[in-house]
Amino acid sequence: MLGVRLSVASACFCLLLATVGCGSKAAAKGDGVSLIPPGKGLFRSHEFRSTLKALPHWNRVLDRAGQQGVEMAACNPRIQSCSAAALSWQKILGEAAGLENMELLRKINNYFNRWPYRLDIDVYGVSDYWATPGEFLKLSGDCEDYCITKYFALRQLGFPAEKMRIVVLQDTIRNLTHAVLAVETDAETVILDNLSNLVLPHTRYEHYLPQYSVNEQFRWAHIAPGLARMKGSSSNQ
Repeated sequence: MLGVRLSVASACFCLLLATVGCGSKAAAKGDGVSLIPPGKGLFRSHEFRSTLKALPHWNRVLDRAGQQGVEMAACNPRIQSCSAAALSWQKILGEAAGLENMELLRKINNYFNRWPYRLDIDVYGVSDYWATPGEFLKLSGDCEDYCITKYFALRQLGFPAEKMRIVVLQDTIRNLTHAVLAVETDAETVILDNLSNLVLPHTRYEHYLPQYSVNEQFRWAHIAPGLARMKGSSSNQ
């Protein structure tokens, strides 16, 4: 049993190291039978919590995003020149303040989904870049950048970090790597996705296979049900 646990944990950390940019082609699945049953984690996965080490893109965002959000919210357009990003930030925070949880989440999701999807290579000149809210509001970005901006908007509106995670996953329909924001409400955990203005429970997304997730406190490796497969041997057939 210990050997099995160690093997699973090792596989989890391998997944964490295999980070690729949003929209990258996912690896093809092998033939065979599913070995992993549904778990109790996000998207019915099995979760393994760890530290935030070796996540340079996310740690860079954490170093800047919180203070950046406070500064954008504090800019007073009556007495100083505020950037378009700051005015956009103030607009949505003002409109969302006081709304009930699900209505607030839909408001945040819809608002930031209006920004055009842009690849990191086109905006920042690199294949994978995690933008702060200020950068996203100015230049837009790809899937994880929507998640980051929604995450910090919700943080400023009072949502605790332990109730939210940015989830990097495999979209099995499009065969692409994608990212969404998972938010735990009193009733269930729901998903804010730049591909849709609907805010639905995570269990509704059967085509999403999580790889890893992060918030300000921890990272989690995920083993999705059916992800590990037994390849058929042709030597005896």
